[in-house]
Amino acid sequence: MRNRSERDGALAELFTTPVQPVLASTAERVVDVLRSHLIEGRLAPGTRLSEEVLAAALNVSRNTLREAFRILAHERLVVHEMNRGVFVRRLSVEDVRSIYQLRSLIEPAAVRSVHSAGAADLSRVRLAVTEGLAARERVDWPAVGTANMHFHLAVAGLMRNARLNAVMGQLLVEMRLAFHVMNPPEDFYAPYLDENERICRLMEAGQAEEAAETMEGYLHRACEQLVRAFG
Repeated sequence: MRNRSERDGALAELFTTPVQPVLASTAERVVDVLRSHLIEGRLAPGTRLSEEVLAAALNVSRNTLREAFRILAHERLVVHEMNRGVFVRRLSVEDVRSIYQLRSLIEPAAVRSVHSAGAADLSRVRLAVTEGLAARERVDWPAVGTANMHFHLAVAGLMRNARLNAVMGQLLVEMRLAFHVMNPPEDFYAPYLDENERICRLMEAGQAEEAAETMEGYLHRACEQLVRAFG
């Protein structure tokens, strides 16, 4: 097991490009950076987020970093442990079921709305499918996971609802924390890449109802697979 110094060194290596101060809230910019690392699977559940390391790596004050941590805690992505620090949150089985319950309300409805979506909206879904298939060809499973996030965000985007996009974005960041239990990751991601392509093809063909039913079954299977992995 690595000691704290080694863990902090590994954390610092993830943030090689400092965040440049901007006119908008710097804390929000730091949140964006940390959230993107979570989406990409670069910060595993249980990772300690050292104030000292991150303040230096991101070129921000500790007060700014603490404000960013407060925002991420509100989003249920990190937790503060008394006298220990801030850690990337670990999800429970109940979290997984709750998230998939919401996703099962949102994503099939978004698929059914494809007839009212624009060509650009649907092209983003296709782009995410292509991204995932290309990552599989490279045997880059973390990139496959990121492409899968992009696919589901693009599906939700078919409804053209900014509030819904924000909710979906937060749900998917939480989901990425759950995916760390899948080992090896290809056993989880590989079957769903082909399902993503099928759903996209059905939407492109105007078969929205069949695409929505496929999505419903897809989400149910993924949920049960994750629940078993947690067990």
